[in-house]
Amino acid sequence: MATIIDIANAVTADVNRGSFDIEFTAVMMLLPEFELKDMKTLKVTVVPKAVKFENMTRDTSSREVQIDIGVQQKTADSERIAALLQLVEDIIAVFDRKRLTDYPSALCVKVAIDPIYDPEHLRQMRQFTSVITLTFKVL
Repeated sequence: MATIIDIANAVTADVNRGSFDIEFTAVMMLLPEFELKDMKTLKVTVVPKAVKFENMTRDTSSREVQIDIGVQQKTADSERIAALLQLVEDIIAVFDRKRLTDYPSALCVKVAIDPIYDPEHLRQMRQFTSVITLTFKVL
């Protein structure tokens, strides 16, 4: 299987091994599309994003793999939004500067969330959407 798929599956497994205040099961999807009516239930989706190769020497290269983790739920409740933001931070803690359990040659070297949530989704659809981008160096 492609390295990026293996890493996405390992990310999904590590998220599902985590202990969080909100219950959910993360799923890996290549094409995450949901109907708004189905978003009342929290969705945590792992999606392969990008692979970057860089020359190190004439004979070797390094690889960086990016994986997105989407956290989405239809809500306009301020307390629930705060809890979902905490969940996003708790998911980040699972990966920040750590190796994947099922793919130990992948080390998380960067985490980005920009913006922390999508204000347009919240305003227009009353849906919380946050996307965490993890960058792994494949050693």
